[in-house]
Amino acid sequence: MKICLPTSGTNGLTEMVYNHFGSAPYFTIYDTVAKTIEVIENNNEHHSHGACQPLSQIAKYKVNVIMTNGMGARAVQMLNEGGIKVFRLDGNTVAEAIKKLEDNQLVELTLDNACSEHNCH
Repeated sequence: MKICLPTSGTNGLTEMVYNHFGSAPYFTIYDTVAKTIEVIENNNEHHSHGACQPLSQIAKYKVNVIMTNGMGARAVQMLNEGGIKVFRLDGNTVAEAIKKLEDNQLVELTLDNACSEHNCH
């Protein structure tokens, strides 16, 4: 399984997670099978609110899961239609967040519990 998290920098498992998925400077992608990390720059970070194109940056990495502090219903729907599950992020670092996902301690974001306003996360 490949997990994508928004991050502030390029320090792998010790990197701090970023509060907003679409405007994160980087995406850290962790492969749970190969135990590898790839960090990619987010070239779409300066978009207007509601204009995030989450699949445009990560589609070629075949991500299965995205973890984020919050995401709007439209973005959740687009990701779900692309076969990607979205979970509410918990943890300060990439390693902490991945551990919570592996321990089934995270809430999956759905159309019912996705953000409905800009300040929800």
